[in-house]
Amino acid sequence: MKTKKHTIKGGLYLVIDPSMELPALLLKTEAALRGGIDVLQIWNHWNMEDDKQKIIQLITALAHRYGVPVLINENIELLINTDLDGIHFDTIPDNYAAIQSRLKEDFMIGITCGNDISKIEWAIEHQLDYISFCSVFPSSSVSTCELVDRAIIQKARALTDMPIFLSGGIDLNNMHQLKETKMDGIAVVSGIMSSVNTEEKTKQYQLSLQNNKRIL
Repeated sequence: MKTKKHTIKGGLYLVIDPSMELPALLLKTEAALRGGIDVLQIWNHWNMEDDKQKIIQLITALAHRYGVPVLINENIELLINTDLDGIHFDTIPDNYAAIQSRLKEDFMIGITCGNDISKIEWAIEHQLDYISFCSVFPSSSVSTCELVDRAIIQKARALTDMPIFLSGGIDLNNMHQLKETKMDGIAVVSGIMSSVNTEEKTKQYQLSLQNNKRIL
């Protein structure tokens, strides 16, 4: 049984772009943390000249003050060499056994799923901490994702009680359409990070999410 510093149960999952100008990135990230995000992921999207480890350490130090875990997208080396709490995969790694042997017991692992049920079964078999479905709505920010059949999400819910996040094109106006999916949380990118008042927008997302979960 793994003992973890943090656990992921659901809630509001924010993905941030580290190629954003650093002062603005830190200001907006802290505003989102004040607003009440539950999980933070750093997208694997960097400027060539970035000091990746320095940026990650600044973000993790900030998030940990709010008790929020931070995951990296795809990059195992950055996970191992910084204070990150886990990793999010977009695809099943070919060398997962080798990767797993390098991970600390308390690292958290999640994966993006689409309409391929075998990917969900893989996540269950390998006892991942959560799965995320992309994309539930059309969105330019997740152009690499396929639109997910809601029946697949329902199938995943029947197969596992691990937390299920939904992402892709979710905003305050369409979140109510997800109330039948029995999801545990949503992942947001531009809906929060591009807002003028990041803290207030985060609170609005969190309130809407809680209202939707209460009527499931």
